[in-house]
Amino acid sequence: MPSDDYSAPPCVPLSASASPPTAPPATGYRALLRNREFAGLYIGFTLTVAASTLSGFALGTLVNDRTGSPFLTAVSMYGATFATVLGALTLMSVADGKRPRRILVMLQCVSLAGVAAQAIPGLPLPARFGLLLVLGFFQSLGTGARMGLLAEVVPVSAYALARSLMNITSGGTAVLGFAVGALLLRYLSPHEVFAVAAVLTGLGLVAVATTAREYSTRPADPGRPGARSDARPGPHSGLRRTWATNAELFSHPGRRALLLNLWVPNGLIVGCEALFISYEPEHAGILLAAGSAGMLLGDLTVGRLLTAGRRRRCAFALRLLLAVPYLLFAASPPTWVAAVAVFVAGAGFAATLPLQEQLLALTPDPVRGQVQGVESAGRMTWQGLGAALAGGLALYLGPGPTITALATLSITVTVLSRPFVLRA
Repeated sequence: MPSDDYSAPPCVPLSASASPPTAPPATGYRALLRNREFAGLYIGFTLTVAASTLSGFALGTLVNDRTGSPFLTAVSMYGATFATVLGALTLMSVADGKRPRRILVMLQCVSLAGVAAQAIPGLPLPARFGLLLVLGFFQSLGTGARMGLLAEVVPVSAYALARSLMNITSGGTAVLGFAVGALLLRYLSPHEVFAVAAVLTGLGLVAVATTAREYSTRPADPGRPGARSDARPGPHSGLRRTWATNAELFSHPGRRALLLNLWVPNGLIVGCEALFISYEPEHAGILLAAGSAGMLLGDLTVGRLLTAGRRRRCAFALRLLLAVPYLLFAASPPTWVAAVAVFVAGAGFAATLPLQEQLLALTPDPVRGQVQGVESAGRMTWQGLGAALAGGLALYLGPGPTITALATLSITVTVLSRPFVLRA
């Protein structure tokens, strides 16, 4: 839960320039992992992704078995993302608070409690969906705090590399998570898989708590450059600061265009993925793992092998790649063809990295945690909207035609918004 022990500097205009940390730049993944604090954040993030993958797959399977509804199944897998926007609009400024480590640890504790509660046999479905919303709200704050810490523990020159490594790990962990989840569900009940996810969440909590140091990611007092403020505002001050920074964020047309492209095309394609269990229940694990494997390859290639300039030039093509292969679902392809298409499309998620770099370049140090939290929360919220839209349409069109329709809409948004992204 949010802590009230954080400083209250003034809102800093988003047009301010960002000053890089003074730490020496890392030159590769090994150099990053030699940083004990980054290694702790990285391990904690990896275990959290593993737990989220297992619990999401278990819940989707449980809901599909109980209801047979494509809508409820899709929402159960991505429903937590609906509540992330509430965190972004209300208390996201805690991500830039005086004690981000404490905030992150407390939010990880909330996640542990929520995942453990899902393991209770016989828990009614409304209670399970309620837990999803609560966890989604706190997850958005945790993401902001984690990204704020990440920007502190690595220099600006290594930020893209660090995000690339975390994205790669997220993809690889999701591949293993879906594969292992499909295997576990052959021998264990969904409730027992939830228990495994709770153990992983607890280990992630320990990794962060034992390695990360406290940073004050918000500088300070307007009258004393470089000083820190020790004021401790109440929740209304946090709300005002959150809203003021969000207003500055959305006032810039370039930032709006970047956020649109970070949120909408991705969310629509996640809606396609949310239909895999309904589309092909016996092989949903294969399709989900194929998508995660493609994302892993894309992030590895784009983040590790391309320069920042090349990443930016490839961004539009990657956003198209994200959706075009899903048009094959109009022909009801065999499982192996569908898996190849999903794998290729997964590489398109790497378009997120150059867009995030552009957004970071327009963000000053004092509000990095909040802005990155808003970006992540909006992206996750659109994943939930995409899943809900997909599930609702599938009730009338069927899963295959719905996947094709969402892919077409994603392509349309990408093409129409390109001129605004170029001007950003």
